[in-house]
Amino acid sequence: MKHNHARILTLASVLASVSAPSLAMAQDAAAADKEQTEAIVVSGLRASLRDAIVAKRASTVVTEVISSKDIGVMPDVTIADELNRLPGVTASRDRGNASQASVRGLGPRLVLGLVNGREVASSEPDRNVRWEIYPSEAVSGVTVYKSQGADLIAGGVAATIDIRTLRPLDYVGPKLTARAGVQANDAGFKIPGYNGVGTRGSAQFVTHLTDTLGVALGGTYQQQQNGYGSFQGWGYNTGSDSPTLDGKHVNAPWGAQTEVKALKETRWSTTGALQWRPDDHWELGVDLLYSNVKIAEKQYQQWYGGWGDWDGTIPDSTYQTGQFTLAGDSIVGAKIDNWKTTVTNVLAKYTEDKNLLATGFNARFRGDDVTAKLDASYSKAIRNNLWQALEWNVYPQSVTFNTAAGVAPSITTPVDLTGGAQSFAGQGLTGPQRLVDTLGAVQFDFNYQIHGGLISALNAGWRYSNRVKSFNSMTGGSVSVVGSPSFSSFSVNGSGFTAPNLLYADYNAIAALDLTGSTQDKGQYWHVSEDDFEGYVMAELAGEVGGISFTGNIGVRAVDVSTKSSAFQAVTSWNGTANVTTYNPISTPSHYTRVLPSLNLNFDLSPELKLRAGVARVMSRPPLDELRASSNLSYYPPSFLQGSSGNPKLKPFMATQGDLSLEYYFHKDAVVALAGFYKNVDSSVGYTSFTESYPVNGVLTPFAITGPANGKGGYIVGTELSLSMPFFFVPALSNFGIYTNVALSDSNLKEMTPTANPFAAVGLTKFTGQFDLWYSAHGIDARVGVKRHSPQTVIFGWDATKLTRLEAETTVGASVSYAITKAISLRVQANNLTNQAARFYYANDVNQLARYEKYGRSYLADVTVKF
Repeated sequence: MKHNHARILTLASVLASVSAPSLAMAQDAAAADKEQTEAIVVSGLRASLRDAIVAKRASTVVTEVISSKDIGVMPDVTIADELNRLPGVTASRDRGNASQASVRGLGPRLVLGLVNGREVASSEPDRNVRWEIYPSEAVSGVTVYKSQGADLIAGGVAATIDIRTLRPLDYVGPKLTARAGVQANDAGFKIPGYNGVGTRGSAQFVTHLTDTLGVALGGTYQQQQNGYGSFQGWGYNTGSDSPTLDGKHVNAPWGAQTEVKALKETRWSTTGALQWRPDDHWELGVDLLYSNVKIAEKQYQQWYGGWGDWDGTIPDSTYQTGQFTLAGDSIVGAKIDNWKTTVTNVLAKYTEDKNLLATGFNARFRGDDVTAKLDASYSKAIRNNLWQALEWNVYPQSVTFNTAAGVAPSITTPVDLTGGAQSFAGQGLTGPQRLVDTLGAVQFDFNYQIHGGLISALNAGWRYSNRVKSFNSMTGGSVSVVGSPSFSSFSVNGSGFTAPNLLYADYNAIAALDLTGSTQDKGQYWHVSEDDFEGYVMAELAGEVGGISFTGNIGVRAVDVSTKSSAFQAVTSWNGTANVTTYNPISTPSHYTRVLPSLNLNFDLSPELKLRAGVARVMSRPPLDELRASSNLSYYPPSFLQGSSGNPKLKPFMATQGDLSLEYYFHKDAVVALAGFYKNVDSSVGYTSFTESYPVNGVLTPFAITGPANGKGGYIVGTELSLSMPFFFVPALSNFGIYTNVALSDSNLKEMTPTANPFAAVGLTKFTGQFDLWYSAHGIDARVGVKRHSPQTVIFGWDATKLTRLEAETTVGASVSYAITKAISLRVQANNLTNQAARFYYANDVNQLARYEKYGRSYLADVTVKF
């Protein structure tokens, strides 16, 4: 591990030394050309980059900033796309869109999401924020806090990301900004009755009703259609009943499936803000953000089962001599004869409707030396989802598959699996399911300015929040076939993998859903409430040491959290004639208190050079769904006593971290920053197996349980180098510039599964890098960017039991806009130009394929009008 630490530090030094000569030349050129550059007035993309630099420089802690000089100037579709460009930030892709963010080697569960400085509800089961729910037009800026101050809400071991919506009195620009355009997604193949063209539009109105009263209203609409193909492995038979070869167990795949999703995602949002500043002392404001996302997916699938080869001795009837390929201990390819594979053609439909409301009121009084702030907020997120399917079986004589690493996966059969009679096999139904999250909070902050001395100000604050999250799922509905379906088929050629044609029919025309008589699935129900009391005191520092001026803060934040989880204990047992499940209500309280000291210092080594140092104790509260009290137990004594459960007694993630950042502002539009960090994580949360005793028939009985638990910690060490600048030192290229960053990290943090070879911590990425080349002048804003990240562990799904490894990805995007007049501009954007595949694998073994998807290229063209 020491070798890895040294490698990171050495590379950071090399990067810094390589950049030093060019920076020195840039400084000389800047000094020589100072008068000319001061006269230039910039706008658009260049202005936004400049504003971000100004905000980063003014911060008291280590931050990354996204700023929008004008409404809608950000060239990306959502905030998630912009976050993905920042140093050390990796946004995972879901349905082809950038979604949840990992920061500095820690996953989304350890990132605290804020809107206007407030914690907000989420439509995810845990606390994660899907950043794509926030359209870029609704956001005026984003700050990523990488180090912690006592005045920040506790919750971000990885980082705290704060989205800011527009404040009308602080806005200077056109009153009305309207945008309309089209989006197109190229899946590479044709889905019957479906095309990849969608629409997008927005309008933002901002006005000052008087010199002291401003109002902002806005709305966005987007319909996105990005159908894509997916190849999915079902995992591997790795237990004692796996087949043997030459007396040694080998891992046989359980099966696989191919799938095409014809996706239509409709998102609309509205924002509003009222800001009143009656005099120099008072300011009051109200803001609101509402976002609704509807997903409708028609799914066409083929399931391939019967590959697991229980208790087999290879060669056998499943894996015959010369007809299978072994990579390590895993079978990665084979020809399976003798009708051993059952193929199920599936026609399915998935719907999801989720919405977020976030609103708040704030008041500020500013006296000569005293500032007092009051903020009250409320947010609510709801998600409703339903999956339904119809299934038909066919039985090919043979199936050949290849899922080896380094190649696109494939399945081939000698016959058409969609032709002839389809043998109806049944139905599938999950839900309806409903997730509800509400969060109310009130916060008070006080600042007292002190003139003279080391302490320049005293701060104190108090915050209380109540959060309630619940999950319900129904069971007992049915799906039936209407009439005699008219089947056809379509090819997946161009999807990125090879597979037989998929069965096609209009699902809405052939399926009848009946939810009459459906009841609550008590085994999945849970309800968690959380009361969070936080208070802090902090002193702001200012002084001079050895002729070097410094600022900073020192403080402590106390956090007191009480939770209560309600659910059911489900016990399934044999009553002599049938399996019977009983449900017993259960409610479990929990409580913990943590004290979080912090110190941040900023040294002005020269007018252009700033050194930041910080140390803090940080925490992230456990995921809400993992605090559930529910348990599902199988009681078949004496040998089969197993189950799964939540853990309402979970304690938070805890870490002590140190940060160093050296920032050189060598031009008003330029900064180079070298940052290093170390996190000592002493408490984590993950899924594992353990023994837990539960009362059954009045007797406390031990069960082998799979569920969340607190685990041991570890370290994360890393360095980040970023550079943002125009080529001002070359007159012919002064309107061009670059934004680039590289982040390296090393860690011994592990998840708790698989037991023998656990995954690296979720989100840990040893390398991330971004390179943007931009041009901004003469009404043109253009940018081409490349993002690269190394392999990382991800949660694929809605809970942390579904851990997989995501291979390295490189994505390329470009955008260009042109202002025809001051009022009218055109924009064209393209993302994922190389159609980067997303490949996931199980058990830290690249040959155990979990999922392979290509989301296709996406294009956007729109026109913006400003008045």
